[in-house]
Amino acid sequence: MSLTNISSWTWPRRRTVLITLAALFATGVITLLGAAAYYFIVVAPNVPDIDAVTDYKPKVPLRIYTADNVLIGEFGEEHRDFIPVSKMPDMIKKAVLAIEDKRFYAHGGIDWIRALGAARSNMGGRFREGASTITMQVARNFFLSREKLVSRKLNEIALAYKIERALNKDQILELYLNHIYLGQRAYGFGSAARTYFGKPLERLSLAETAMLAGLPQNPARNNPAVNPKKAKQRQMSVLRSLRSQGQISEAQYRQALAEPLRVNTKGLEFETRAEYVAELARQAVYAQYKEEAYTRGIVVVTTIRKADQDAAYESLRRNVLDYDLRHGYRGPEGFIDLPAADDEREEAIDEALGKRPRVDRLVPVVVRYATPKLVSVETAGGDIIEIKGDGLRLATAALRANAKPALKLVPGAVIRITQNAKKAWAISQVPQVSAAFVALDANTGAYRALVGGFDFNMRPFNAVTQAWRQPGSAIKPFVYSAALEKGFGPGTLILDEALDLPGENAGNTWSPQNDDFKFEGPITMRHALAHSKNVVSVRVLRAASIPFTHQFLGHFGFDAARHPQNLTMALGTGAVTPQQMAVAYAVFANGGYRVQPHLIASIRDGNGKLLAQATPPVAGQGGERVIDERNAFLVDSMLRDVARYGTGAAATQKLGRADIAGKTGTTSDAIDGWFAGYGGDVVGVAWMGYAEPRSLGGREFGATLAMPIWVDYMRVALAKRPEQERPVPEGLTRDGDDWNYTEYLGQPEVRAIDVDPWDLPRAPGDPDGAPMDEPMDAPAPDPLPPLPQVPSAGPTEVRIELPHAN
Repeated sequence: MSLTNISSWTWPRRRTVLITLAALFATGVITLLGAAAYYFIVVAPNVPDIDAVTDYKPKVPLRIYTADNVLIGEFGEEHRDFIPVSKMPDMIKKAVLAIEDKRFYAHGGIDWIRALGAARSNMGGRFREGASTITMQVARNFFLSREKLVSRKLNEIALAYKIERALNKDQILELYLNHIYLGQRAYGFGSAARTYFGKPLERLSLAETAMLAGLPQNPARNNPAVNPKKAKQRQMSVLRSLRSQGQISEAQYRQALAEPLRVNTKGLEFETRAEYVAELARQAVYAQYKEEAYTRGIVVVTTIRKADQDAAYESLRRNVLDYDLRHGYRGPEGFIDLPAADDEREEAIDEALGKRPRVDRLVPVVVRYATPKLVSVETAGGDIIEIKGDGLRLATAALRANAKPALKLVPGAVIRITQNAKKAWAISQVPQVSAAFVALDANTGAYRALVGGFDFNMRPFNAVTQAWRQPGSAIKPFVYSAALEKGFGPGTLILDEALDLPGENAGNTWSPQNDDFKFEGPITMRHALAHSKNVVSVRVLRAASIPFTHQFLGHFGFDAARHPQNLTMALGTGAVTPQQMAVAYAVFANGGYRVQPHLIASIRDGNGKLLAQATPPVAGQGGERVIDERNAFLVDSMLRDVARYGTGAAATQKLGRADIAGKTGTTSDAIDGWFAGYGGDVVGVAWMGYAEPRSLGGREFGATLAMPIWVDYMRVALAKRPEQERPVPEGLTRDGDDWNYTEYLGQPEVRAIDVDPWDLPRAPGDPDGAPMDEPMDAPAPDPLPPLPQVPSAGPTEVRIELPHAN
């Protein structure tokens, strides 16, 4: 309306307009005065204390690292990395300010220019556009809700001014960049960089930085993991703002727009698969620090190293899948009807696959169609994959026309697929068998690697520390070790011949058998162990005595209460955990010392203060000896022969080292398969079996089940470690073709052939006429001397009673 038109109005009309304008002005003034009065009388005096920002203590989660500083676990409700503003990459600061608050360093907490623009856009009360500054967002995130109410906005303004008076601009920006929620349980840009892109903030590209900078406006809508289209639009807005403000060049702008981004859609992931390790460490730290463990920013450094853990994980996984392949396809996990309509079909597939547990690299899919030469499947993301050639090998029987309905691949079948080393897809399945592997430093007990099962997400039960299983023949070296203290030597001849013993019921007999059902007559104890002769082991135990051997097992860390006090003990009918086996074999590896397994090297708080540090004794330098050095040397020499020409010969052949020692173990009906051994200063134990015990197959043994896991790991673990020669200890003398304790030389040869134990040679120092052991039907002998007191952690826990740092 022009002034000319107004001047042509009549006076009454002019007066009406002037009165209306005056009324509006008066109303505005009264409203402003009222708001000001409300602000100064009600809001300002009641602004809460801002200690939360002036004394900021972020809830930083518990983090678990390998010894070489690789993150393997993070525990806490909020994923957060606190990064000082001085160490924040310059581009992340520019990008955030460009899109969120470009006049941040110029205003005093409120950007009134932007506020007036937003007010015009929000006329009508719909509040579509905001004008929150970085400072106001800090106020809101720490103290207020996100409700769009005038009262809340006034409180936000008051808090913003109070924060601006208390902190400088860099401090405010630091709070914002570390505290803001950015989706996927990530708080702060440091955590968001790892969550969405799997790398630290300083390694982000411009395109990745711009995408993160677009998240604060609406972390749900702009989340690149769940809404990539919206995230891309927001990223473009950030890049345009940076270009318009001269922060980036046109070339940088175009390059960032064109850069393809690889966003992690699964949330925070880690470079090394060590979930069982991280969980053990979490349990131990929580036991000591309770809920504070998840908020204090505690950093735990474990003893494992990335290369060792990767080797153990891949080895166990590969050999479990190989076992599964040997035993055939079990068929689809389920079947669904596939609707004809695309939308309904997609919904049915999403629902079916969403119910399947996530198993690393075994992707659930639905079959679209199947022929003996080609199978087409669809993933949860709608991708179509065609499988052919060698990728169909596992499911060959399921593709036959006469396949049973429960086995046959038909449209709607839910199956698993995986990629091989050449990125070709193949039909697979989730293994039902369980497995475990653990490696320790033989001299200190430090864990080198630990894999408690095939997949933590599928079954978090840690078989290394929690699975009590029969060890089978893997127990024999400890029976032979006990016999060495009774006058036996590796060259002692023992009769490998059928043996009939009284059974538990009157009139019954027990006749132990060798695995191959063959007998060789008189053989040395060394040969018997190398070829795992069951009957010889029973004869050795019978001659050395059950009470003595049963108690002798305690020297190695075994729980005597879990082992029978009868002759079946020689065949491994007791119960052990893989962790116990590793500790026990370490005694032979290190010359006779018991080590305490420990996982945690150090613990620090969020400020870097050392809370605890492990200082384990080293074998031979403070550790407690539990068996004679000569005993350890002789058993080690026999175990090297097991790996050289006995049941474990493939280990030495494949590794090409002379210092490999170990023993296979297979229980009755092949329910458990073991390989335990060492090379260099690394002791490792591999086990395979079903969680609910059942046979692994008539042609499966410890050498086919567990030893391949052990060998594949050791190939990596020993690659840069020199072979170790063990010097002959004092007190050993050559006795014919073998070694023996010097004090046993010249004594009658021991033959454990159904002899009366009173006819066995006397141990040196025994009174004349006193036998080395009592006959089996004699009264119980006097108690043996107590074992050395070596601290022992329960097999279901990891000790972290670490000394407090000075």
